[in-house]
Amino acid sequence: MCLSVPMQIVAWEDAHGDLVIVERRAVSGEPSAVRRERVNTMLIGAQLVGTWILASLGLAQEVIDDAQRALIEDALAALSAALDGSYDPDRHFADLSSTLQ
Repeated sequence: MCLSVPMQIVAWEDAHGDLVIVERRAVSGEPSAVRRERVNTMLIGAQLVGTWILASLGLAQEVIDDAQRALIEDALAALSAALDGSYDPDRHFADLSSTLQ
């Protein structure tokens, strides 16, 4: 199973925008903890620098907006918390808890 994660385009690597450099800051918030990789955008087309995408295995799969990114980041934080034993259902998935009330 592959997990796509939000990454932000920071530079084009070629003149057509088919290959871009993307990065993602680590959840820990450490300034040095930046994941950077080269991604192929041929499935979604050339995108502007600053655009957020979902990427997996070197392929951009979808352009996402800030609302989608916030939901995905919340889910990833919940997964990380569950793995380290600090999961709190009141802290994660706020979008789901508000619809259940």
